[in-house]
Amino acid sequence: MPELSYDAYREDVVGRANVSDTPELIDYYRRLSRLGTGALWTVANKIEPWQPRSSSVPMIWRFQDLRQDVLRALDLVTPEQAGRRVVYLENKGRSDVVAAVGWLYAGLQVMKPGECASSHRHSASALRFIMEGSGAFTNVDGHKMTLGANDFVLTPNGTWHEHGVAEDGTVCIWQDGLDIPLMNALDANFYEVHPELQQAVAHPVDDSLAMWAGSGLRPAGQHWAKRYSPLLKYEWAPTYEALSRYARVSDGSPFDGLIMDYVNPATGGPVMPTIGATMQMLRPGERTKAHRQTGSFVYQCAKGRGWSVINGQRFDWRERDIFVVPSWMYHEHANASATEDACLFSFHDLPVMHALGLYREEALGENGGHQPVLS
Repeated sequence: MPELSYDAYREDVVGRANVSDTPELIDYYRRLSRLGTGALWTVANKIEPWQPRSSSVPMIWRFQDLRQDVLRALDLVTPEQAGRRVVYLENKGRSDVVAAVGWLYAGLQVMKPGECASSHRHSASALRFIMEGSGAFTNVDGHKMTLGANDFVLTPNGTWHEHGVAEDGTVCIWQDGLDIPLMNALDANFYEVHPELQQAVAHPVDDSLAMWAGSGLRPAGQHWAKRYSPLLKYEWAPTYEALSRYARVSDGSPFDGLIMDYVNPATGGPVMPTIGATMQMLRPGERTKAHRQTGSFVYQCAKGRGWSVINGQRFDWRERDIFVVPSWMYHEHANASATEDACLFSFHDLPVMHALGLYREEALGENGGHQPVLS
C-alpha cells in the first residue's frame, strides 16, 4: 500500500505552506489524525486556493436529445408516486450533491392535462421556466398563475406551492431551478407536504401580475415586507418587448449583449434572496467578449440559436437547450443568425455573492477579448 503523502499541496512561494514530509512529521500527522485533528499546513494551499477552483464542469443538455425521455416519464410514474415527475440535470463534477452547476439544481418537469402535483413547501428557493405546452399553472400561497411558453414563475422558499395543467391544456414541460444543494450544504433544508394535499385558490387568478407588473409603476398603498418579489410571474411577451426597446437606444454590455435583470418591483433587488435571474438578447451576428464572475449560471435558450465558449470549450445551442457556466470561468456568447436575434434566460447565485461581499468580475484582457477554442 503506497505511503500517504502529506506534502502534496506544498508550494515554493513565500507566504504559502511549503513543508516537506519527514518520518518525524509523518508520525506527528498520524497521531493528530487519531485525535480527529490535523496540521493546517498540510491542506492550507488546497482549501485556500489562489482563485476559485470549481469542481463543476461546463456542460450542455440539448432538448432534442432529452425530450423523448422526459415524455416517457409520463407512462412510467404518476405525480402521486414520484411527488414531482422530473428528469434532473447532473453535472459530472457535482454528482455527489445532485447539482447542475455549483450549488444550483435544475431539472425538466413534465405533466399531462388534468394533473396537479401535491402542494408542498421547502427551504429551497425555486423557479420555473416554461419550455413547451399550454394550460400550465402554479399556485403559490393561494395565488394561482396561468403560464405560457417562456414565462418565468417564482415559488420562493417557505411558500406553499403546487403545479398542474388544466384539463383543456396540453402536455407541458418546464425547467425547474432550485438552490437545493446550497440548502443541504448549510444543513438548513426542510420539506413539508400540505396537510390537505392541495391548497385553495385564495386570490383572483393572476392577481400578482395585475398588481405588480406595471412598467415603472407601483400600486399605491400596497405594503410588501417579504424577502421575495410580490410579482410571482414574469411573462415572456413584455420581457421580450422590453429588450427590443432597450436595443433601440443602447449597445448593451460588451460581455452579455442586451441584458436585463428580473427584479423585485417593491425593492428593485433580486427576485429571491439566494437566486437571481436575467434575460439577454444578442443582436443578429453579435458576438460578445469573454469575462468571468464569482457565481454559477444555468442558461436556457429562449429564442434563436448560437454558441458559447466556456473555459475554451465551444457549445452550440438552439431554442430550449440548457447549458451551465461554473464560477470563475471565462465565457462569451455569439448569435449564429445574421438576421434574427437570440435570447438567453439564465438563473444564478449572484444574490448570494453580493450579499456576502464575494462578487468579483474580470474581463479577458488578451486576444481581443476572445478565448481560443481548445475543444
